[in-house]
Amino acid sequence: MAEGVRFRGFASSVALMVACGMLASCGGSGGPVVTPPPAPTPTPAPTPTPTPTPTPTPTPTPTPTPTPTPTSSFNQEPVPAIFNTQEFRRSDGPRQHNAHVVWDNGATGDGVTIAIIDTGIDIDSPEFAGRLSPDSVDIQASRNELNASDDHGTNVAMVAAAARDGLGVLGMAWEATIMAIRADEPGSCATDNPSDPTTDCAFSDTDIARGVDHAVANGAKVINISLGGGGGANAALEAAVANATAAGVLVVIASGNDGFDELEDFGKELIAVGNGAVLIVGSVDENYQISDFTNRPGTASSFFISARGETICCTYEDGELFVDDEGFIYLFSGTSFAAPQVAGAAALLAQAFPNLTGQEIAEILLRTAFDAGATGEDSVYGKGILDINAAFQPLGATSIAGSSTQLFLGGLTSTASPAMGDALSSQSLQSVITDEYGRAFDAELGGGLRAAQQANPLHGALAGQRRHVTGGNEKASVAFSVADNGQVESLRLQRGEAEEARVLAARVALRLSPETQMGFAYAQGADGLVAQLQGQDRPAFMVAGSPAGDNGLFEGSDASFALRHRLGAWGLTVSASSGKTWAGVVERRAAELRGVRAQEDLTTFGIAFDRRFGDMEAAMGLTWMGEDATMLGAHFQPGLGVDGADSLFMDMSAGWSFASDWRLGASLRQGWTRARHSGFVAQGSRLSSRAFALDVQRRNLFTSGDALAFRISQPLRVEDGQLALLLPSSWDYDTLSAQYSLQRINLSPDGREMDAELAWIGPFLGGNGSASLFWRREPGHVEAAPDDAGVALRWNKAF
Repeated sequence: MAEGVRFRGFASSVALMVACGMLASCGGSGGPVVTPPPAPTPTPAPTPTPTPTPTPTPTPTPTPTPTPTPTSSFNQEPVPAIFNTQEFRRSDGPRQHNAHVVWDNGATGDGVTIAIIDTGIDIDSPEFAGRLSPDSVDIQASRNELNASDDHGTNVAMVAAAARDGLGVLGMAWEATIMAIRADEPGSCATDNPSDPTTDCAFSDTDIARGVDHAVANGAKVINISLGGGGGANAALEAAVANATAAGVLVVIASGNDGFDELEDFGKELIAVGNGAVLIVGSVDENYQISDFTNRPGTASSFFISARGETICCTYEDGELFVDDEGFIYLFSGTSFAAPQVAGAAALLAQAFPNLTGQEIAEILLRTAFDAGATGEDSVYGKGILDINAAFQPLGATSIAGSSTQLFLGGLTSTASPAMGDALSSQSLQSVITDEYGRAFDAELGGGLRAAQQANPLHGALAGQRRHVTGGNEKASVAFSVADNGQVESLRLQRGEAEEARVLAARVALRLSPETQMGFAYAQGADGLVAQLQGQDRPAFMVAGSPAGDNGLFEGSDASFALRHRLGAWGLTVSASSGKTWAGVVERRAAELRGVRAQEDLTTFGIAFDRRFGDMEAAMGLTWMGEDATMLGAHFQPGLGVDGADSLFMDMSAGWSFASDWRLGASLRQGWTRARHSGFVAQGSRLSSRAFALDVQRRNLFTSGDALAFRISQPLRVEDGQLALLLPSSWDYDTLSAQYSLQRINLSPDGREMDAELAWIGPFLGGNGSASLFWRREPGHVEAAPDDAGVALRWNKAF
């Protein structure tokens, strides 16, 4: 390809009147523009000795017109007080593109080098003091003069990285290092004139290519080329850009200022060889509207992004803002100054996330651009308008640093089980997460910790209608309950209707010998089978439950088994069950939307001894419960690495018939739970839990076969314990590894539910009736929950 000649990007000058003390108004919110930027002048055709056509400087007038207030829906974030200074307000771009948000989190470009291939730089400007790279160079060895005769390169560098020194303006990446690479052809630039920055300079593709190679060889992370012109890039420049982007460098190029609807070949060809790390930048004004002079992307929109390039403050002379004799300062416009907005943003990303390649930085900026113009990628704004704050948010799948298991941000981190009540309602859980680009972010996961969903004990007792179907003979029988919708539901073996419960229990048993009984159940836990095989006589309550079988979680049983054998005066019972544990409705819905399981496997094995001592009956047993992915029913995002838990429950119960038709009962369940050591789960992840009940019952009180009973009980509650997690607390980009600290989640609730219930059951109106008067203090073990009190009535009849 023939040697190309590039021209310094078009820049129109706009003069602003400077009123006393009002210089700060020339920044992001706009100043009084006397005349709009002139129509762009077509870029001269490349010739060996191009003759630039200067654009006339607008003549200032004494009556300025206020700049219109932005009307775009672009979300400008609030400015922290520390940055809301005159210097900041004079600076066009940082506020408009939300740079101040990431500055406040420490991203300033420190340690990142931006190479500016242009007309040199004002080496004495205080805006670059201490940050001008020693590797800055004049490509023209015969001239060897880095100091610019024209202010274009200086203005480009100012937009990218002017210092935060309280003077003039500040750049996007105000602590970045500038590598100034002067590449204009000797004699092609006019003498510097702050009031007329519109004259062109000539650049050859080969010299630009040499500048690119020099930048890569000397550690630049971002290369800014605010140059353009007709024709495509020559082979040397294509090779240089290909090598630079392959080495992980981002190349940012101005789109040009001819107002074309289609990007010129120069940009298209460099995109083609750019390994996804070439960005073409167009200009928008302070209202986020595309500038008239901007070359649009047309069909090359995939690597096109837009940024502020119109009426940028301000030109300098001798390191200070230039004000002419009539009190005017000069703004400048052009895609030349939109490009360094993006280059500065890239430097902020490169500092904050040193692992990123140029291709990844380009992809992030494009993915997070504000969608302007037509929905999605379009031929005017390309991918959209630069939004630095959005670029600093996690993208794609996130996980805890060092883990490959996805952690869903903004969702539920963990949901407590009923035994934990309000334990997770106000706890902190800090960690470090990484996104799909391997970027590390500090994350507060405590906001996703949720207290348990409130259980409604009356729902199971009263909701819906069921039919009980039985069949069999003296040696074997079967019984099941069918709901009105035809689905098989849980076998009702509780003493809701005392006599019927006995019949159903007997029919579910298979008597193998006079000493041995065996039972099977579908959709019912093993505790009901065990109680029936032992012949326990439990009072019927709707609200105040029994500790037996209270696992402190939402569960459903698939199947259960029990076998009881008499050993003299003692009875030995072994049992097992399998089922599922699940979270509340909200959590299940969220899980379904993510396409993950809403239920986890649950298994129990138990052994129990029982015996009668005259008027007293007693039983004691041990039950092991294994959970595949929960801890006593608490659900955690898989990304935390909680791989289930093992619990051991000790159950003790006693009943004393101390007088005719009178019975006094007591029962206790004490549990110990330990999380399995896996993922981030650390030693010390243990719980202790307890449930108890005391009751008294009088039979045949009002009529034969009725019973009145009173119970005080506490549902299973975690009395002490925590989940200990060894989570990342920081991330080392040099080693791509995390440093860890111990985080503890307290799983013992502040609330303590206590239930009291007075219940009657007996024959009534040809059927069976029951009535309950109940009171629940701090229901669900939630300290702030109001007391729950009421009356419940139920009547059923056999047909």
